[in-house]
Amino acid sequence: MLPVLIGVLALGAGCVLYGVLIEHSWYRLVRCRIDILPADAPGTITVLHLSDLHFKARDGKKARFLAGLPAADVTVVTGDFLAEPGGVETAVGAVRTCRGGIASWFVLGSNDYFVPRPLNYFAYFRKERRTRRAERGRAADLRDQLTADGWADLTNSRRSVELAGTPTELLGLDDAHIYRHDFRAAPREAPERFGFAVMHSPDSAPETAALGYEFIVSGHTHGGQVCLPWVGALVTNSSMPRRLVKGLIRIGGAVMYQSPGLGTSKFAPFRFWCRPEATLIELRPRPPA
Repeated sequence: MLPVLIGVLALGAGCVLYGVLIEHSWYRLVRCRIDILPADAPGTITVLHLSDLHFKARDGKKARFLAGLPAADVTVVTGDFLAEPGGVETAVGAVRTCRGGIASWFVLGSNDYFVPRPLNYFAYFRKERRTRRAERGRAADLRDQLTADGWADLTNSRRSVELAGTPTELLGLDDAHIYRHDFRAAPREAPERFGFAVMHSPDSAPETAALGYEFIVSGHTHGGQVCLPWVGALVTNSSMPRRLVKGLIRIGGAVMYQSPGLGTSKFAPFRFWCRPEATLIELRPRPPA
């Protein structure tokens, strides 16, 4: 019995060390193609989707990874730039290297608005979320520096844009996880345009899909952050089912890309079976009906 116990403890310690020392910063670029643009769209649109960067004041390896990413037509960051308030300048400088050729967009997440603090890991398994007091972060500084650098803030807004000749209705929603999203901005005014929705938490996705947006990008879940073979994510930290925690997801008539993100909270620097990623998405015209 004792050798078995020792073996189990050794295996557990090895998994923890692997999650902290290797997978936590084992960044990768994932590519996917979606035939979703209108059939008469003039060409493809490449979208670099980044999420949950969780930058600290010193985060050189992550910044170097971003600097090596391929160019895209559109770059969109779906919130949680920060792991601490001191990371504002580091985050802004790091994403500067991967702005889109046509457009660069962002929304913020809870870790941008409030200073992260330690949390009991088992709290994520509670069915009901508890409200906690939080210290305000540097969201205003982050937003001002990003917009000064050429990024467009999509927070709770809808606008019409042209993407490589494709008329697009663009929606951005604030973080539904902390009840900052405002659906008054969401109803479509130009349904004949391609609908593109950007949000931090996927909690807003079902309603957004029901409103007729064809393509949705979101973050927040970290892909579960800790996953097990044949089991998948243990938690999602959202209202989405565990099986919908990352990757391409069909929601009604819409397709959502749920990013597992590139970072983690600085108080939980650990990933298992859920590598951090950036995603290069190629949007192509759908085949004629």
